[in-house]
Amino acid sequence: MSKAKRLLDILMFVTAKRKFTAQEIAGEFHISIRTVHRYMLDLCDMGLPIYAEQGRNGGYTVLTSRLLPPILFTEEEAVSIFFAFQSLSYYRNIPFDAEMNSVAHKLYSSLQREAKIKVDKMRSYIAFWNPKRTIDAPLLKDVLEHSIENRNLHIQYESKLGLTIKHIRPIGIYAHDGLWYLPAYDYGKQKILLYRVDRILRILSTEENEDSFMNLEEWFKSKEVKNPIRLHVQLTMEGVRQCSSVPSFDGFVVTQEDGTGYIDMIIDKGEIGFITPLFCRLGIDGRVLEPKELIDGLRVKAEEILTMYQDEN
Repeated sequence: MSKAKRLLDILMFVTAKRKFTAQEIAGEFHISIRTVHRYMLDLCDMGLPIYAEQGRNGGYTVLTSRLLPPILFTEEEAVSIFFAFQSLSYYRNIPFDAEMNSVAHKLYSSLQREAKIKVDKMRSYIAFWNPKRTIDAPLLKDVLEHSIENRNLHIQYESKLGLTIKHIRPIGIYAHDGLWYLPAYDYGKQKILLYRVDRILRILSTEENEDSFMNLEEWFKSKEVKNPIRLHVQLTMEGVRQCSSVPSFDGFVVTQEDGTGYIDMIIDKGEIGFITPLFCRLGIDGRVLEPKELIDGLRVKAEEILTMYQDEN
């Protein structure tokens, strides 16, 4: 039997048993005690968390039972997973980022020489480019875990009005344009609001919940337009190109024969504040025809910019 096959068999045995002695392994696999100790070192090097206890009643303990059994990937599958992780590299913070780096390292190390050469070459010809954010969200993983565990949070939050204390029930987190967002039920406002995770400065306390609440997937499906208002925008060719990459406009950008286009859709009135900066950036490439509230908001922004750059002379 090859060493690799024997290591695999021992790995399956010890993860199922969790507590064992070298003598048990030696008897089960008909190998010497010395070989058992050597194999334990090999398994530790592979990432299996084993604790060795010395003495007459000593032995080995697998510190976690959550180790997955070996999964066989084709070379192309391993390469695709490696580059899927690479696509997230422009996010400054990712839940379980240390674990993802470990997985990527293990995948790369397990590749044959030819596959490693292929990966190294592909790095020179493919990139998942997005503007790299420099904003930290150090509580990202904590917020995600509290959401999964159905806990209420008291948080210190930095909003436009300054530091505030919020009592919320998290729904989940999602990433957009390099930032992480947390939809949560705000007990003070008595409605679901959207928070930036990087603006959560501290988690002050938590509370367990016995009753269930919607999760992120259910929230996405249940989002409804409570205050409908028409969004009608004329777009140049450049406006079509830019708006086509905005997720909230997906399927609503109509392109005409000459390359120009338009958006004609119903949105919630509460979204105006979120889309105003987008149409500010579009400038002359997007002419808003409706709603009046959005036009008024753009005029205010334009006047603020003009005032800032007025010639003092």
